Amino acid sequence: MIRLLSDENFNGDIVDGLLRRNPRLDLVRVQDVGLAEAKDPAILDWAAREGRVLLTHDVRTMSRFAYERVRRGERMPGLVVMSDTILGPPLTAPGRGFRPHTALLTTLAVRPRNRPCRSAAA
Repeated sequence: MIRLLSDENFNGDIVDGLLRRNPRLDLVRVQDVGLAEAKDPAILDWAAREGRVLLTHDVRTMSRFAYERVRRGERMPGLVVMSDTILGPPLTAPGRGFRPHTALLTTLAVRPRNRPCRSAAA
């Protein structure tokens, strides 16, 4: 299973929903590991050392720092950047509402490591 780390300002409803859907999901929050208010490079460094994919809404700076790590040849387990404005109505019952971010992250969290991701165009 993929190990996840949610950024400090990552939507808590998404984290809660993922953990409700899969209580065994290996997901920790930046706040839980003593990185509250840490700079983005420090968060990415910790995630890399722990082998965790970072979940964030911070497209401006976190993406830039992640690309810099890759260019320098440093370990970068992964980064999922998601807008926090795509939230739809909560999934309360089959056929009633859908949150695309929950489906995306749930799929990400259970996809076996040795199985390649498929692009949306495929």
